[in-house]
Amino acid sequence: MSVHNEVKKVTTHRLSEMKLRGEKIAMLTSYDFSMASLVDDAGIDVLLVGDSASNVMAGNETTLPITLDQMIYHGASVVKGVKRALVVVDMPFGTYQGNSLEALTSAIRIMKEAAADAVKLEGGSEVIESVNRILSAGIPVMGHLGLMPQSIHKFGTYSVRAKEEAEAEKLLNDARLLEEAGCFAIVLEKIPARLGSQVASELKIPVIGIGAGNGVDGQVLVIHDMLGITQQFSPRFLRRYHNLAAEIKGAVGNYIQDVKSSDFPNEKEQY
Repeated sequence: MSVHNEVKKVTTHRLSEMKLRGEKIAMLTSYDFSMASLVDDAGIDVLLVGDSASNVMAGNETTLPITLDQMIYHGASVVKGVKRALVVVDMPFGTYQGNSLEALTSAIRIMKEAAADAVKLEGGSEVIESVNRILSAGIPVMGHLGLMPQSIHKFGTYSVRAKEEAEAEKLLNDARLLEEAGCFAIVLEKIPARLGSQVASELKIPVIGIGAGNGVDGQVLVIHDMLGITQQFSPRFLRRYHNLAAEIKGAVGNYIQDVKSSDFPNEKEQY
């Protein structure tokens, strides 16, 4: 008799329970079916279909060029591979800034066409009208403060944010604003660890960091960076858990050698 193991799906409510218990939230990016299936099977809590796909999947220098259609394509691919994790899809640049009606339309498309569990967008007071409008449709929203890659041309640099008191104060106010609006979680990117801890302790909703120290409620990394597929990107906050680039090159090298030497396919590998 086979025993059916029911996988308990991670929900926004479950994430808030994890924060209450003091259980850290593990989050990674994913952009395709095969990788999402593996990472979900490994037990990840949240999968972010990040607009970082613009960099690691499409080869763009920034996150700005990726389109809503492309994000929906990646989102739908990931969702098909996931049984347990909460799947959050980034709203790309230009789909929510300055026009809350367009923001709502974009978010609805992500939920309907990608079958995502939630959307994520960057900014605080500047985008609060869009946040409110998306939430009013019953769509869960994850916020993102600190270094906001979609605003790279405004910042002019990818260096640490909120080191000055005024910017730190604005970040705190924006975090409170997003929580009051009804966001279920916030990502804090590349800010001083002390500020990360302060935000996480002041807010009731989970705060997930990427370069925001150890005092937050969870961590997120880009999977290509964490697995060592990308090599040219080495910020202080990145821990490489593998060197897949070397392993992949080695495997491909062996394949080439076997093909050239007529060793592959051998008799057992033919029909």
